[in-house]
Amino acid sequence: MRANNNRVLIVGAGPVGLVSACCLSQAGIPVTIIEISPDLPKDLRASTFHPPTLDMLDRFQISEKLVERGLVCPKWQFRDRQEGVIATFDLAVLKGETNHPYRLQCEQWKLSEELRSVIESDSQVEIIYGAKAVAVSQDDAGVTLTIEQVEDGSHRDLSGQYLIACDGARSAIRKSLGIAFDGLTIPEIFLSMSTSFRFDEAIEDLAPIAYLTDPSEWAVLLRTPSLWRVLLPTDPNQTEEQIKAPAEMERRLQALCPKDGSYDIVHATAYRVHQRVAATYVAGRVFLAGDAAHLNNPLGGMGMNGGIHDAVNLCDKLIDVWNGKAPLEITERYNRQRRKVAIETVQEQSLRNRKMMAENDPAARAAYHDELRRIVDDAAKHKNYLMRSSMIQSLRDLEDVA
Repeated sequence: MRANNNRVLIVGAGPVGLVSACCLSQAGIPVTIIEISPDLPKDLRASTFHPPTLDMLDRFQISEKLVERGLVCPKWQFRDRQEGVIATFDLAVLKGETNHPYRLQCEQWKLSEELRSVIESDSQVEIIYGAKAVAVSQDDAGVTLTIEQVEDGSHRDLSGQYLIACDGARSAIRKSLGIAFDGLTIPEIFLSMSTSFRFDEAIEDLAPIAYLTDPSEWAVLLRTPSLWRVLLPTDPNQTEEQIKAPAEMERRLQALCPKDGSYDIVHATAYRVHQRVAATYVAGRVFLAGDAAHLNNPLGGMGMNGGIHDAVNLCDKLIDVWNGKAPLEITERYNRQRRKVAIETVQEQSLRNRKMMAENDPAARAAYHDELRRIVDDAAKHKNYLMRSSMIQSLRDLEDVA
């Protein structure tokens, strides 16, 4: 038996890794987190929290803290760049199904900060910063993770009973295990720009979260506590320098919403988007979660939420394994359940959102818009749609996955 292996190793200190650590430590399980950054990463990309995710975070007593630091959005909408509002969805219809019948706009790094405040008072959780995972091996006694210190390039081995890989799309752990990560790359590059301009004061009846359909250039407008974020598709043949050229970003924002004077662009990033699912989330004593296990386009805000759902699902099972209440094989149920959600719910819905927003056939566009209007006008359909889009239904459907 290796020395000091009475713990779970977690690679990655993003929201998924930190939620995993908090779940396990709450159950009395020692955890060591390995993070390549010198501090908690401040990723600005994810900002939408769905109702069931906030329900899950209640166990750490931080949901209300996030609400205080975020923006509660009880409504979101589909719009057309020419026609205006198509359909506005009201999450208040989910009262009784969730403790949080709204979306919360709150940058994911704020979640990381709140989770770290929980971890810092817990002696069972150790975080090793400035170290990257190199390779993992395992046997019947546990796992061995080789890490490299970024500062000096030195290597050392860490031992644990189990390992959870939350190390993102380029997961070193997934690659070390040779797990396939098949899927596709979305043709266009996504450009995200954050600005202090008040779109809600300039565009009539604009909800804090709005998906704008258009045959030539769809758009997403998301309000955060301090800024508005604009997401636009971009020609993949352009370089990042061309995409983020100040004059070009200004032109595109003015085309979206003309205004006097130039836009104050606080932050901008251009990135490729992938739709991929790992061939398996479970390899013996090693587990994949979050972006290491699945990627999808951001239309619908399901990426970070799905990763947090992975973490809670897996850790609840791993706690039973640790305490001798269930065999290790129960983690295969995690694999079946969460891969099903990634393939049949998250990917399907995010791809459908993208197709609808970019549809250029007039008849098909009109049919989409009419369908959305019928849904919001019918109480039962309205609720069913929100149960699916808010990810509540996918969690309940898991109960039928053996």
